[in-house]
Amino acid sequence: MTYNSAIAQLTITWEKLPPDFLLPDEPVENIYQPLLAAALREILDLSGFITPEMLIGSNFGLCATINGKIVVKAPDWFYISSVFPLESGVIRRSYTPYLEGDTPAVVMEFLSDAEQSEYSAKSTYPYGKWYFYERILQVPIYVIFEPKEGILEVHSLKNGRYELEKADQNERYWIETMNLYLGVWYGTRNQLTTYWLRWWDNMGHLLPWANERVEQSLSQGILQGKQDLIIRLLTRKFGTIAPELQTKIKSLSAQDLDDLSECGTRSAPQSLLDFSELSSLSNWLAQR
Repeated sequence: MTYNSAIAQLTITWEKLPPDFLLPDEPVENIYQPLLAAALREILDLSGFITPEMLIGSNFGLCATINGKIVVKAPDWFYISSVFPLESGVIRRSYTPYLEGDTPAVVMEFLSDAEQSEYSAKSTYPYGKWYFYERILQVPIYVIFEPKEGILEVHSLKNGRYELEKADQNERYWIETMNLYLGVWYGTRNQLTTYWLRWWDNMGHLLPWANERVEQSLSQGILQGKQDLIIRLLTRKFGTIAPELQTKIKSLSAQDLDDLSECGTRSAPQSLLDFSELSSLSNWLAQR
């Protein structure tokens, strides 16, 4: 498949990478970059976002043949919405747009060197990353992330050129092709306390990692246990508990549940055992 570009008199062809082509085998700059890329994918996988026709990868070769020369760039992270399936037993070792499926919808680069090659618009072989994504592949969204300071840039392709997008009021960016927000989150993961890239859904809810899901489940289980215990104690003391009262108890915060289930605290001079009538308990709940 051939695509003729008026830009710099380039002839771009989309050809399968020869089996004997030696792909670049450069080590990553630090241990953080693979963890960052893996964390981005994990969230999408757990949320059920990823489907079989998608291709999501990191440090993986995206290919084009320009004026007869093969050019390969391996972004730190990329997302392709639809690719053609491979034959059974075949392992993908590179990706050529158009020939193998859609053009990448999103590519990301994590700043890692003083030269800032991620901004290179070098228009001659082997071409800069910026130039390759913008003018050759024409990727709609190019993300550049500076992990040390947590600086995120999202560039959108408009009229053939990248333009810097503005973050919303929550300092996040809407990635329309993924129906998700992308933003920066500071915290600890894999024993590293630093800046991470995170996804939020279209309602603004943070999509959790696996360990966060476990923690949420444990917290929810503990909360449910406290609610059930209090309702059982109330039933034993007063008999039938009205549904609306049970609903109010289940809406209490974890702190209020602790106060109610314990024998008086600084924030709750009365505890569950101190209420002699349901009406007094109802009044206490109404204040919460």
